[in-house]
Amino acid sequence: MPKFEISKSVIDNIKELINKSSDVRLRKRLKDLHYADIAEVIYELSTEQATYLIKLLESEKTADALAEVDEDIRERILEKLSAKEIAEEIEELDTDDAADLISELPEDRQEIVMSQIKDSDHVEDIRELLTYNENTAGGLMAKELVKVEENLSVLKCLNAMRAQAEEVTRVHSIYVVDEHNILKGRLSLKDLITANSRAIVKDIYIPQVDAVTIDQPGEEVADIMSKYDLEAIPVVDKKKQLVGRITIDDIVDLIKEEAEKDYQLAAGISNDVEANDGVFELTKARLPWLFLGLLGGLGGVFILQDFEKIMELPELRSLFFYTPLIAAMAGNVGVQSSAIIVQGLANNLVKGSLLPLLFKEIGLGLINGLVLALILILFGFIINQDPIISLTIAGAMMGVIIIAALVGTFVPIILNKRGIDPAIATGPFITTANDIFGIFLFFYMAKIFLGF
Repeated sequence: MPKFEISKSVIDNIKELINKSSDVRLRKRLKDLHYADIAEVIYELSTEQATYLIKLLESEKTADALAEVDEDIRERILEKLSAKEIAEEIEELDTDDAADLISELPEDRQEIVMSQIKDSDHVEDIRELLTYNENTAGGLMAKELVKVEENLSVLKCLNAMRAQAEEVTRVHSIYVVDEHNILKGRLSLKDLITANSRAIVKDIYIPQVDAVTIDQPGEEVADIMSKYDLEAIPVVDKKKQLVGRITIDDIVDLIKEEAEKDYQLAAGISNDVEANDGVFELTKARLPWLFLGLLGGLGGVFILQDFEKIMELPELRSLFFYTPLIAAMAGNVGVQSSAIIVQGLANNLVKGSLLPLLFKEIGLGLINGLVLALILILFGFIINQDPIISLTIAGAMMGVIIIAALVGTFVPIILNKRGIDPAIATGPFITTANDIFGIFLFFYMAKIFLGF
């Protein structure tokens, strides 16, 4: 299929066809498009135009497009569709996507929509998935899979697989269960094809199979699938019974959502927001961190007031001009350190004793601090600054850099151990804390060295 590129002329043409109700031409224009391309088109349309498109095209194509678009856009479209029209879309979706779509509807409308779905088994599967926490394996899994009993002959096994495969979009693995639906292993397609038709599945299946439990966190599932390069992984309940499978596309979506959330936390945004959200939502997400920054700034003011004697000494007054520099260096170093640690925690690279990490950060702080201190001393020489003041500023900055690196390193680790998302440490939390601490340490060391 050739790559479909969205351009202004294409969108204008589609909008024109919608406005003119040129249904035949519109169907022809979009006939061969992948559902992801249709989702991209929907992004560029108004809610009314997108709804018109959804109603016009076959549910077989638009259902996956609906599942692909942004949640806010989908919510506005669903409000324009009848319960029967939503049910028709859901009938074309795998159970995991269907459950996600149903969960976004108001509770009273969920029941109305599900009553319109003709396939009772599909409804039952959706209801089951809605009972699981969305951030667990149970909330991520789909019920569609191919499984065979271990006591079947190869011939009967093939017949069973054919029947099940009709309901599965893509067959990644063939799972083997016993008569009680306990997961026993997986079946190699090569072994199945080359085996004697009278052979028993029990004699040819592979007993080793990675699996996750329904209550296992989504992040752990992502780690397992990433580590072992799995395209799909089975999900079992507490009795080890096979209940579903998670495919790589769901894990990619999860990783993307977590990355977006961590990025927003690092930037000082407390809620999951989009650029096209309203002013109230954006304000609510940003204001808490800005308030924290305000408190940090006020803390810096009180610290400076404690050292206001410096302003009475002309020979030391220049120290105040270095305050923004010290605060900026403290904040920057802290954010760098915390960002690396948060990344390491996410990839399970921060393990074992923290002592080597402590010495590493101290060493790194010394090297960086020494290089930057030498530059400061050189700058002081160029502007004919008192060498004692230059050395004091350089020494204080070295101390600030080391402390900021340690704070940036160990705050995320402590938060992680207490079950708090360490991504919040890379935002204004670290910056504000290091700004205050950096200013205090700078003037305190200057007071010791210069004796004011």
